[in-house]
Amino acid sequence: MKLITIGIVGMGRIGKIHLSNITRFIPQAEVVAIAHANAEAQVYAKQFGVTQFYDEIEGLLGNSGIDAIIIASPTAFHASHIKLCIEAKKAIFCEKPMDLSLSVVQEVVSLVESSKVHFMVAFNRRFDPSFLKVKEKITNDTIGTPHLIIITSRDPGPPPLEYIKTSGGLFLDMAIHDFDMACYLMDDEVESVYASATVFGAPAIEELGDIDTAITTLTFKKGGMACINNSRNSSYGYDQRIEVFGSKGMTGAKNKTLDQHYSADESGFYTPVIQDFFLERYADSYRMELIAFIKSLMQQTSSPISASEGLKSMLISLAAKKSILEKRVVTLTEMMN
Repeated sequence: MKLITIGIVGMGRIGKIHLSNITRFIPQAEVVAIAHANAEAQVYAKQFGVTQFYDEIEGLLGNSGIDAIIIASPTAFHASHIKLCIEAKKAIFCEKPMDLSLSVVQEVVSLVESSKVHFMVAFNRRFDPSFLKVKEKITNDTIGTPHLIIITSRDPGPPPLEYIKTSGGLFLDMAIHDFDMACYLMDDEVESVYASATVFGAPAIEELGDIDTAITTLTFKKGGMACINNSRNSSYGYDQRIEVFGSKGMTGAKNKTLDQHYSADESGFYTPVIQDFFLERYADSYRMELIAFIKSLMQQTSSPISASEGLKSMLISLAAKKSILEKRVVTLTEMMN
């Protein structure tokens, strides 16, 4: 059986994770070339058998032996890289978001759909084993019709200010994962969004026009609701929890801890601390999303997460920002006009 040959654009933190996961866990695929890798990244990639390096993506796309491209470059380059991959007729796995401009993302989605290129946007949390069990309980009607989803997503600390300047802010960079998860679990379209937010941490975040704490309520077309709380300042670790309440019961997923030990004495029960950050907490999901992408390529089935789904999560994020600025409920319909 022919291996799926892959090129990676960008060899930063996420690019390295994808390279490692493909090499170690996906025998049906092989990373053969990388573009935009500095000297340190090239040394890292060579440890995984990569021998071909390109200064620009055009050189990578000119390699006829490559089947698919993983776009792990900075967000500002995603849209232009997607367009070049479409022209080269390469399958695409792209980190979120596709761009920070709504009009640009709409253009990209249109190009992806008209070209029929195989495209997957990377919302890795859908593939987390614990969250998949929550989805299974909903799908098999164990809890009945979902009425309310509660998502807690709190980072142990804010990213560097230089990163915040170009990230799109908390909603487009951080909460967008939770918006996607809410839609995935509810299996419905969002009708309206209402958000409240503030800055409890560094004043410099507010000076950049961003926030560090938010509560967002999503109302879905069939009547279900989701309440999502986000913070960049969790002193006790990377807090990631989900609960779904339905007509027959409830299901949920707790935090993952460093190990499974616990102890107790006259003062109470003690458990291990939760995992430090997303690289550790979602290690399984990063691996599983690539397995799903490769499987869909090999079996020629539809993409696990389409470009239009990425657009929907972006619209929710932009609606949340608009809700804060205008202090009102924002419908998704007005965001598309």
